[in-house]
Amino acid sequence: MIRRETVGVDVGAALHLTGVLLRYLGPTLLVPVPIALWDGESPWPFVLASLVTTAFGQALVLVAGTQRRVGPREGFLVVALTWLLAAVAGSLPYLFSGESQLNSPYDALFEGMSGFTTTGASVLTDIESVDRSLLFWRQFSQWLGGMGIVVLALAVLPRLRVGGRQLFETEAPGPEIEPLSASIRDTARRLWVLYVVLTAICAACYTLAGWTGVDPEMDLYDGVTHAFTTLPTGGFSPYADSFARFAPATQWVAVVFMFLGGVNFALLYLAFARGRIATVLRDEELRLYGALVVASSVVVIVALRQHDVLSGEEAIRHGVFQAVSIITTTGFATVDYADWPPLAAMAIVGLMFVGGSAGSTTGSVKIVRHLLIARILRREVDQTVHPEVVAPVRLNRRPLDERAVRAVIAFVLLYIGLFVIGAGLIALDSSLAGVDVGAFDAVAASASMIGNVGPGFGFAGPYGSFDGFSDFSKSVMIVLMWLGRLELIPVLVLFTRSYWRA
Repeated sequence: MIRRETVGVDVGAALHLTGVLLRYLGPTLLVPVPIALWDGESPWPFVLASLVTTAFGQALVLVAGTQRRVGPREGFLVVALTWLLAAVAGSLPYLFSGESQLNSPYDALFEGMSGFTTTGASVLTDIESVDRSLLFWRQFSQWLGGMGIVVLALAVLPRLRVGGRQLFETEAPGPEIEPLSASIRDTARRLWVLYVVLTAICAACYTLAGWTGVDPEMDLYDGVTHAFTTLPTGGFSPYADSFARFAPATQWVAVVFMFLGGVNFALLYLAFARGRIATVLRDEELRLYGALVVASSVVVIVALRQHDVLSGEEAIRHGVFQAVSIITTTGFATVDYADWPPLAAMAIVGLMFVGGSAGSTTGSVKIVRHLLIARILRREVDQTVHPEVVAPVRLNRRPLDERAVRAVIAFVLLYIGLFVIGAGLIALDSSLAGVDVGAFDAVAASASMIGNVGPGFGFAGPYGSFDGFSDFSKSVMIVLMWLGRLELIPVLVLFTRSYWRA
């Protein structure tokens, strides 16, 4: 009997499933239509985008022929294509709207990719002048992308043997994974319910602050649209100054839900749906995540106080907010941290490489990989002193297979390598194009894009825009966002000869 791995990639099966997923995405483009009609704006950009997306999905299904089984090899192609085409679909309303700030295909795709990858970087220079319905779609696209990533990380990538903690599911199933259904459909359903409920609670908390007079700037539209980008740790806002306009109480609400967005959603499901708090609190990744949030907040607060940038409650609130916002790769801002002292600025860039928990909506390297790299290094030191010692790397007291250990090392090396290449290309192109981008700004931009963080430094800071970069640099950033969101491997594997070889 011929094993499936030896018969090559069934491109038709991959295209069929990709087409089906695009058909599901098509109707979601109609969600902003009621907002457009209410505000007297044209609904046609969304109607046309929906028709094009649905028709293209149907065309892929027809071209691919009958539905066939999708295995792990086809899964890589499905995942990579779906996120790329979703970003293209997300850019269509921007192009069809005639919005002058997004009439370039590079700018529209940048905004679409930033939305579906929950990056939060933007090329808009005057956000408040954009139609509310278009801004609503911009926010909603991040909500769709965030849930897609959770389902991908907890239901799909395990079958492909990649993706954060779930990389180790076969070798070391943790208590947070075992209770979830083995069925992708059932797992996705449970996660969708949890995601919708948490989003609704977040929106209610924001809106309630406005209705009670605690935050006069917050209304129903702002509450819903910001909830759409808080849980998925996306960071888009209908306002150029992000969360700076809102009251301190609203900012603290955002901190809570950004933190939750950085927690493994399987753990959130156990905590909220099954009440297994003790099991959740024993999770080593969650403990380290909490410790890093506290430590990074303290570092930023101390830096702000020592340089007399902020003091008292303001230093604590802004320090905690920005530390949580960056470590969870959300990208919201309450102040322009581009003007902060060097220590605080370096801490912000450093946090871009941390990320939240695996199985969360966050991007970047993820806490679990940092935890395992530390244990791998410790083992190497111990075995240097005692070569005869056999010490498996453990996660939640369970030994990991050496294949998983090698995969972690490979991922981190690839991540750093692509970050360096991205920073180099951005710096070189900016120099040739005469764009005022310093070395630190290029490093921050590359780290922000591949980590799906959002804002950078310089003119691309939290209150700025990436519009000043050239089209080539924007293209590099689009690729970095795509690679970072899918955790590199599902995309990079497509460029290997062994993947396509029978």
